[in-house]
Amino acid sequence: MNLKRARPALAPPARRPGVVLAALAAGQFIIMAATSIVNVALPHIRAGVGLSDSGTTWVVNAYSLAFGALLLAGGRAADLLGRRRVLIAGLALFAGSSLAAGLAVSSGVLLAARAVQGIGAAAIAPASLALAMDLFPSGPGRGKALGVWGAVSGAGGASGVLLGGVLTQAWGWPWIFHSVALGTVLVLAAVAALVPRAAGRKSGRFDLLGTATVSLALTCLVWGLTTARGTGWTDARVLGALVGAAVLLVAFVVIERRRPNALVPPRLFTTGRVTAGNLLMALMGSVWIALFFFLSLYQQQVLGMDPLATGAGQLPFAIANMLGATLAPRISRRIGARATVTAALLTEAGGMLWLSQISAHGTYLTDVLGPSSLIGLGLSIAFVQMTALSIEGVPAQDAGLAGGLVNTTRQVGGVIGLAALTTLAGSVTAASHQSQLEAVTAGYRTAFGASAAILAATAILALLLTRSAGRRRIATATATPASQLQTSDI
Repeated sequence: MNLKRARPALAPPARRPGVVLAALAAGQFIIMAATSIVNVALPHIRAGVGLSDSGTTWVVNAYSLAFGALLLAGGRAADLLGRRRVLIAGLALFAGSSLAAGLAVSSGVLLAARAVQGIGAAAIAPASLALAMDLFPSGPGRGKALGVWGAVSGAGGASGVLLGGVLTQAWGWPWIFHSVALGTVLVLAAVAALVPRAAGRKSGRFDLLGTATVSLALTCLVWGLTTARGTGWTDARVLGALVGAAVLLVAFVVIERRRPNALVPPRLFTTGRVTAGNLLMALMGSVWIALFFFLSLYQQQVLGMDPLATGAGQLPFAIANMLGATLAPRISRRIGARATVTAALLTEAGGMLWLSQISAHGTYLTDVLGPSSLIGLGLSIAFVQMTALSIEGVPAQDAGLAGGLVNTTRQVGGVIGLAALTTLAGSVTAASHQSQLEAVTAGYRTAFGASAAILAATAILALLLTRSAGRRRIATATATPASQLQTSDI
């Protein structure tokens, strides 16, 4: 598909960039909420549409896999077709598929709708982030905008759990999807009214071969990891899927090096600190989705909390998350980006290590409140800094692709982490000779302990990869007077 350069008249600058940022951030909030909103309702969804244990996991994985596998394509499409246009199309698709998920009466329809939701999210995330970065070029304003982005992302994940509990308790699980559909329609209206039309599009061809190769590779990888939980790692289908994923990923690298209009052009990794930022984001993302998954199950299955109480229990996490994201740019100015990233990751690791001590006879106040608040604080600060690191130095014409890449690494890391950690937890539970409650709790403890180890290793890696940054602020490098944003605008 050959796309010619378009040169419409330049759009007038937004008079209230903070208002436009709010509309764009609302789209990010919606897709993050959709990632976690099903967690509390999983037992009800399983009973409602007749899902097996492995099928229940795919209510999460179908969305996350389509989201992660197509984010690069969504970012590239935003650069080529126009970011506002792709964002609006993604929001429309997301709203329609959310409505279909709420109306589903069979597992097949539900999982298909969740996959289409992921496709819509893959268009929304990179396009909205690129538009936000267009509003605030490098400078203090960008740091504040990324703080807002981090707060909204974390709040979306935590609020999804809360909304899932409230809606499931009040009206039943279909309303978690109906509410997402309604919220998406409102965001769509705000984007159409507030976001100015793009000034132009980049010329080039869409890399269909590269997109198909990497999407199939990621599908094979996650399917193999998920299936291994029930069949074992020596199962021929599991081994075949994992080998196929490895071969396809190698093929993708070869294809991208030879194509003039590659989905992920090698030049992207020679600018700024894109490689370091994305690697760290993938590692942190590997425990992100799993945190909400296991914590919600522990609160319901072990502590006996109902969906409403489980959702309300995420409020301290959400508050800590928003506080951390708001403070992240300020902390980075004080102690430097390197120290900020490392301290945030170690804080998050400490919270996970605390969760690894949960008891089968514990309570929310003693086992969940403290560690979840600590994790929320560290996660949000790390997220803001890693996002800034991943887009630093990227040319404006590749902003959509860079946004797609950082979202891809986080989302795919989360899918792989969820598959691996559920396999690990399931293996520990199956091997336990204790009561069912004790065995399940042992599996959750192991998953949280492994997450703490991953985050600690990521903190060490961050020290090495950001060594050259010194005390330089990642989020607010190369400030220019014209790009500065007043606090009142946000």
